[in-house]
Amino acid sequence: MEQEALAGIRILDLSRILAAPLATQMLGDLGADVIKVERPAVGDDSRQYGPPFLGQDRSGGMSAFYLSCNRNKRSITVDYTTDEGKEILLRLLDGSDVLVENFRPGVLAKYGLAYEDLRERFPRLIYCSVTGFGQTGPYRHRPGYDGIFQALSGMMSVSGLPDGVPGAGPMKSGLSLIDILTGLYTGTSILAALRHRDTSGTGQQLDVSLLDCGVASISHYAESFLVSGEAPPRRGNGGFGGIPSQAFECADGKMIFIVATTNPQFARACEAIGHPELISDSRFDSIAARIENRTELLPILESIFAGKEAEYWIGVLEAADVPVGPVNDIRAALADEQVQHRRLRIDMEHSVVGDIPGVGFPIKMSETPVQRYSAPPTLGEHTTEVLQDVLGMSPAAVDELRADGVV
Repeated sequence: MEQEALAGIRILDLSRILAAPLATQMLGDLGADVIKVERPAVGDDSRQYGPPFLGQDRSGGMSAFYLSCNRNKRSITVDYTTDEGKEILLRLLDGSDVLVENFRPGVLAKYGLAYEDLRERFPRLIYCSVTGFGQTGPYRHRPGYDGIFQALSGMMSVSGLPDGVPGAGPMKSGLSLIDILTGLYTGTSILAALRHRDTSGTGQQLDVSLLDCGVASISHYAESFLVSGEAPPRRGNGGFGGIPSQAFECADGKMIFIVATTNPQFARACEAIGHPELISDSRFDSIAARIENRTELLPILESIFAGKEAEYWIGVLEAADVPVGPVNDIRAALADEQVQHRRLRIDMEHSVVGDIPGVGFPIKMSETPVQRYSAPPTLGEHTTEVLQDVLGMSPAAVDELRADGVV
């Protein structure tokens, strides 16, 4: 097997739920040894975020939510509020490169495990804290979850049907989008900090805030406001850039999404749908004109696409090299021949619960391909293995810690 990109990197993962576990899963996919530290008998809260559960067994703590962000990790249970448990963590940190946690500011300081408590003993450690509002500021002690940050960041204000349309109003994304984006920002920042550590010899603290990542993620919408002084409106299933970039309902009730925003694309689209006269229409003959006159162009296109079935329109537009695709549900998306060809659907073998399905790492890397997918662990599945193999504890010592409720 080829060398894994992050082989030799160890991550101590104290995080729960979604954003931070997604980041550590990504690093585990890339070859890091991720040791997930969970509370004895309870574990990561997301283990109970079901149904559905794998095998419909609630007691196993294997909810689909948990399975989505915890592969390629080893689970140990440690009560680090005890002196013995804290000592286990400190010993594990001796051989670790990164610590990831997502408790509210100040929680780990109660146990002497804050960044300031550890930085002198572990000067090369990357200490990554993922919180709702960050380590500083007037909101730093507030709790928060994805939906709160979609609302606060402005993301909901530009999602949903436009004003004047039945059902109009701000709308949350169906996905836990800010959690997911924060996970990606977090993983990228950890990689950057490791690069800096490798060149300077010095670790650092990463202060990751879901609100910060949410605001950063509104991207060109924010820039539009900063340039114009006007808040962008909601456009439903339409894009914010050129026109058309829109979902259209077809005669069979199915929907397609078409993007024909450049002048050559728009011209090819108009020819393909049988309305070449739109190309030279002064209202639509440039990118800026189409954006300015979107309320005139879109109803024309809606009427045209309503005249024939989705399959027909996809065929003629694809033949004209116009970007188009069906609006799939999850079943259709995973069954798509391109998705299947790219092998995004994976199966992970688990010694206790059997095969576990999942969605694999999406990037194809020529020299360090992601090929190893170990199943998300059961609670404490690797406690004995880690304590004995990593810390060199004897079986009797592990048994004693277990009897005392430390692990």
